[in-house]
Amino acid sequence: MTTYPSHYINGQWVKAQSAETLPVHDSSTEEVMATVPAGTALEAERAVLAARAAFDAWSALPVEDRAAYLEKIAAGLKARTDEMAQTIAREVGMPLKMARAVQVGGPTWHWGNFAKIARNFEWEKKIGNSLVVREPIGVVGCITPWNFPLSQITLKIAPALAAGCTVVLKPSEIAPVNAMILAEIIHEAGLPPGVFNLVNGMGPVVGEVLATHPEVDMVSFTGSTRAGKRVGELASQSVKRVALELGGKSASVILEDADMEAAVKGTISACMLNSGQTCSAHTRMLVPASRYDEVKALAKTAIAKFSVGPSLEETSKLGPLVSANQRDRVLGFIRTGIEEGADVIAGGAQPPAFDKGYFVQPTILGIKATDTLAQEEIFGPVLVVIPYKDEEEAVAIANNTIYGLGGGVWSGSDDHAVKVARRIRTGQIDINGGPFNANAPFGGYKQSGNGREAGVYGFEEFLEIKSLQLKPVAAA
Repeated sequence: MTTYPSHYINGQWVKAQSAETLPVHDSSTEEVMATVPAGTALEAERAVLAARAAFDAWSALPVEDRAAYLEKIAAGLKARTDEMAQTIAREVGMPLKMARAVQVGGPTWHWGNFAKIARNFEWEKKIGNSLVVREPIGVVGCITPWNFPLSQITLKIAPALAAGCTVVLKPSEIAPVNAMILAEIIHEAGLPPGVFNLVNGMGPVVGEVLATHPEVDMVSFTGSTRAGKRVGELASQSVKRVALELGGKSASVILEDADMEAAVKGTISACMLNSGQTCSAHTRMLVPASRYDEVKALAKTAIAKFSVGPSLEETSKLGPLVSANQRDRVLGFIRTGIEEGADVIAGGAQPPAFDKGYFVQPTILGIKATDTLAQEEIFGPVLVVIPYKDEEEAVAIANNTIYGLGGGVWSGSDDHAVKVARRIRTGQIDINGGPFNANAPFGGYKQSGNGREAGVYGFEEFLEIKSLQLKPVAAA
């Protein structure tokens, strides 16, 4: 077990004031793999003031210099890929091979990409007699989740630092070890003191300081819609900018003319990534009622290939969930679905036969559009299949949730799929299994949040716009 006794504040490791610690569990074995300190409000405030003191010098640094720091961090991450991948596989439960590619490879790429974006960005533009300039918003408080911990940290602090902001990070208390490793890498990269700060702790203590402190100019939060509402409410009292990336209940709409086998396989893969612990997971598969039996048979065949096992075993395609609480919550939803009359196509509420670990069987349930599981975000390896009578009803069902984060449309014609996708109120839609684009904007409609992450759109979230009205030059 690794013990982390300190927070990272003002360029140095500072021993925690409180003796209280937070245990981090290996999701496959349930053993405590590490402890981190439970931060206090005073430590969070100290980090905010350090970030404020560092802001003027950091924001005045040439863009090329800031970009060079980001590239050093990317190189440091690449050098510690194996260590980071194993850490996240144990914390979160994603199988190691996939954790290496997705949970570490993606963030490493983003650090370098944000350096390129900053270098190539149009920081100033003339409009008539005005010079419109982009400037960093200031001190940013970043509150991040456990499911893709390093990715969500990176998509906040990398563009913020590239833009010239200083940051205070509160990582998830459930999966914080990867953040501690990242802090070590950032320290080795030599960032000036106060530019990056990390305080571990609980949301109601550390997180609420970041959301309320008058010296924080922006708070960027990823997590549940319930917690996001609380962050937005607190931040509104000081009129901070707020970026929220929240829950989802994304629909994969399979149209009558789709390649049914490809669509079912693709939907199941998009649902089961990270054992369903993905906010944009395609958790509702909408299918023509006339093809329901065909879809059931295809789904049974496809889901049988998703072998469940400990995250460090090479044969595992699905690992455990992140915690006992999350496992129990997901099993509770499965039981609710069955009680409401769901057609159990695969899996169920009986956990797989492992002595230890927070495992849930990959489960597919046929339900009605009015059932609980058609509305609630489950955040586990659970796919619901909802039949529809025609295309109009399919679009209505897809839009009938409080969320609007991701989704997919499958059709024999890309044009047809795009036409339907334009009618779905959600931030990102895959057309016939179109691959993930790391430069495309990611974010949601409705109660899935506001703001966008990744690429130039994610970079612009951390900038203010200033207009300088120039006196016209007199004609000669």
